[in-house]
Amino acid sequence: MRIVADTNVLYQALRGQGGASHYILQLVKQSVVEKAVSVPVFLEYRDVLLRLKILHDLKITVEEIETVLRFIAYIAKAAQIHFLMRSHLRDESDNMVVDLAFASNSEFIVTNNVRDFQHKAESTFGGFAVVTPSEFVKQWRTHHGD
Repeated sequence: MRIVADTNVLYQALRGQGGASHYILQLVKQSVVEKAVSVPVFLEYRDVLLRLKILHDLKITVEEIETVLRFIAYIAKAAQIHFLMRSHLRDESDNMVVDLAFASNSEFIVTNNVRDFQHKAESTFGGFAVVTPSEFVKQWRTHHGD
């Protein structure tokens, strides 16, 4: 199973060990869920996670964020975006996530901002569902136990 995780999911995974986002990151770490990444999405992760406010909120250093990013670069399934879907979502970073989901043949986009993706992404392209981390974990546990 392959997923695309929005930046806010990665942030939440780093923020606390008890939540669904952290559980998903553990599934990725165990290689039971494959995480797709593209250069634009990876750069978005880096840009957001290295903001001073985020570093302060997470109580984490730049070096620790760089370690997390190296882990993602190592473990994630790289996808090249050959053409842009231009799903016309309000936020360009959300368009990048849709492009990645489509190009990587992912089954899910996991995000805390499902409404941001409901404009046209699902209905236009199909092939993937847009779900919250909690919804993903619920579906995962229903089909795989745990």
